[in-house]
Amino acid sequence: MIRAWMIALLALVTLQASAEVFTYTDAQGNRVYTDQPRGNAKRVPLATSNRMPANPAATAPVTMAKKSPEQPLFHYDMLRVLVPEPDATIRSSAGEVIVSITSEPGLQNGHRYRLLLDGQPTGEPGLSPVFPLSNIDRGSHNLSVEILDAQGRTVERTANQPFHMLRISLAQKRQVKPCATDDYGVRPECPLKDKPPEPKNPFLRFF
Repeated sequence: MIRAWMIALLALVTLQASAEVFTYTDAQGNRVYTDQPRGNAKRVPLATSNRMPANPAATAPVTMAKKSPEQPLFHYDMLRVLVPEPDATIRSSAGEVIVSITSEPGLQNGHRYRLLLDGQPTGEPGLSPVFPLSNIDRGSHNLSVEILDAQGRTVERTANQPFHMLRISLAQKRQVKPCATDDYGVRPECPLKDKPPEPKNPFLRFF
């Protein structure tokens, strides 16, 4: 009898992937299982499998998109303000100065220069390394420049570089170079209204 049950167990193990299983009783009264139908064999109903994977999450579809890692910021070997030089004194009655910058290597694709005056941007970022400024107040100021990438991140930034704006007034210009008679109406600091009257010719009083 034990032999018959072992045969039945082996049959179930080897035939569980088969589409159909049959059973019958042989001449010795033993229960036999097979995948081959016989005249007196009966079909054995098989239950559907209820097995689950050991790790259900392993087979679950991934619904969250993976974030692409951010690219590291490009590193410039050198970035500095060329003009004006540190601690330079700029003399301009209109408060004008032209700032020139340089970087090594050159500006990369998608990057922009931005000039800061006393910590505030002087305009929109751009490709030009030259920045004309005007109407800067008299006194000391700080310049710095930064490079921004396409996402607006600061890639490089220089330290503050001081310069001094000396706005010469018209009166000061007149003191440096006094106005001659022919200068009135020509030089801005020598307006016609300040032109002294010409001396009268003493001979003209007889006419």
